[in-house]
Amino acid sequence: MQYELLDKINSPNDIRSLTMPQLNKLAAEIRDYITHSVSCTGGHLASNLGVVELTIAMHYVFDFSKDKLLWDVGHQCYAHKILTGRRELFKKLRQKDGISGFPSPAESEYDQFSVGHAGTSIPTALGLALAAEKLKTTEKIVAFVGDASIVNGLNFEAMNNLGLVKRQLLVVLNDNSMAIDVSQGAIARFLAKVRLSHTYEDLRNTTNRILEHLPGGKKMEDALENFKRTLRMAITPSRLFESLNIPYFGPVDGHDITSLIKLFKAMSHLPRPAVLHVYTKKGKGFSPADDDPTKFHSTGPFKINGELEVEKSTGKSFTKAFSEAIVKLAGQNEKIIAITAAMSDGTGLAKFKQEFESRYYDVGIAEEVAVNIAAGQAKMGFRPFVCIYSTFLQRSFDQIFQEVALQNLPVVFCIDRAGLVGADGPTHHGLMDIGFLRMMPNMVLISPANGVELELAIRFAAESEHPVAIRYPKDEVNDGSYPEVFSQPFELGKSVTVKCGKDDITVIAYGNMIFEAIKAAEILKTDNIDISVINARFAKPLDEKIISLLKAGNSIITVEDHSVSCGFGSAVLEAATAIGADTAKIRVLGVNDKFVQADKRNAQIALLGIGAEGIVETVKKLIRTH
Repeated sequence: MQYELLDKINSPNDIRSLTMPQLNKLAAEIRDYITHSVSCTGGHLASNLGVVELTIAMHYVFDFSKDKLLWDVGHQCYAHKILTGRRELFKKLRQKDGISGFPSPAESEYDQFSVGHAGTSIPTALGLALAAEKLKTTEKIVAFVGDASIVNGLNFEAMNNLGLVKRQLLVVLNDNSMAIDVSQGAIARFLAKVRLSHTYEDLRNTTNRILEHLPGGKKMEDALENFKRTLRMAITPSRLFESLNIPYFGPVDGHDITSLIKLFKAMSHLPRPAVLHVYTKKGKGFSPADDDPTKFHSTGPFKINGELEVEKSTGKSFTKAFSEAIVKLAGQNEKIIAITAAMSDGTGLAKFKQEFESRYYDVGIAEEVAVNIAAGQAKMGFRPFVCIYSTFLQRSFDQIFQEVALQNLPVVFCIDRAGLVGADGPTHHGLMDIGFLRMMPNMVLISPANGVELELAIRFAAESEHPVAIRYPKDEVNDGSYPEVFSQPFELGKSVTVKCGKDDITVIAYGNMIFEAIKAAEILKTDNIDISVINARFAKPLDEKIISLLKAGNSIITVEDHSVSCGFGSAVLEAATAIGADTAKIRVLGVNDKFVQADKRNAQIALLGIGAEGIVETVKKLIRTH
């Protein structure tokens, strides 16, 4: 497609010569370009459509090749990338050798940090500002924060310390009343109340009042105090931020480019940290995303008429299998509680919420709080299931250790998106959960192979008197193969033998990687190599039968969708070392010491050598070696 203005924009310098009407036209073109690009590649749509005017205005006023712009969270950065010379790269958004869906310093000097989690921008902006003070540099610093991210504990901790900064630092609060799902908590409700209390005319008047009180020649402290007096009788978040001694301005219209440019120019000269509160519409300009921003938060390819394309595969996902299993179990056990952190749909809890609303809790982007709430409920006799993506559960390491493992409380962690997640790339791969959970005493680690085992694992965990972590990938379940093997009830620390071979080589797979091992065994059979295949089920405690194979002289190959460091294979090596077994007969297949870039999940598995072909090659090398 061709665009009158956008095709001529190769850097932010190119927008500064445009008139205000042209900037509005550019916003419309960028919005159209993002919609068409994401319709082909998939990506985060609704949030990016909402911040186009804000992004243009920021780049019009600030020079982010020298100034610093920090995103929170990173998936709002599409317009920013388009304006900073990466427009053509959007043809391969979130694809192999393409552009990341998040800020990436490897791509551009305009990106400060690789970020995909919430709660990062204000703390790092604080660090940049303090360093700039010491270095006596004059760059401007802007932290762009979503309303759901502002309530994250790290951001509040940082705001509590903004008084350390004696220079410019602007926090732009993008308020669209949405995270991935509707924002949760008291602060979200307060912001919603403020939103509902303001008309468009109010927003325009607020903008004018801000500009009146920030004239270039007026003493800044007097100006700030005069402005605060005009707000004290209103329903305004100024009470929240002013209590932290942070000057607050807003709310203002986040789609009014002309006013935003004036505001950014005025506020760029403030000699202290401040907050600008802007209202935006998530999904603006594309009616399906506007009507249902949750559906279009992160989407696969879709038709421009708004109808999502039907996936070629009709298989059930692990998330769907979990949803069905937890609802079924909760109907039989009234002690079951479900807790998530702004991920109701993503973790498969939407149906649970609908059927058991009094036993469902969404704490917003506050994973640490989710874990502590679960600990309190477990202490009182309930069985809380904490449902969080693997990459986000990392944020709760200390709470899992301190409040759950140390107390030996029966909290169940349902870890979705464990392992390689495909297009979201290195910020979202779940490659560390086995490692940081396995080191905790009392913790039981499970990875079911398919949907049948997932339900069995959930039932096992609900009856456990210890904390249990159940990890499963962003993938489809394979419930049709070996039903007699995968339908066996779970027993603590017991694996299941899928296939007994004649040769003294055993492949032990953790989780749904078992199907790659089965496929490898079938390939090897054509070369007259007959291996055994074991479904580990548990990474902790390990099945003693696995180590007994080494005692019997077998060679072992472990396979996992996790980092090689500290993973399932490491557990096998540690156990073998403890009994003096020959570790030279062990091969560990997993993700080596690297960040894995975006690609399709099955392509990542093949590239890393943990798929069937990689297992086949490892078996043959092992035979040649021994």
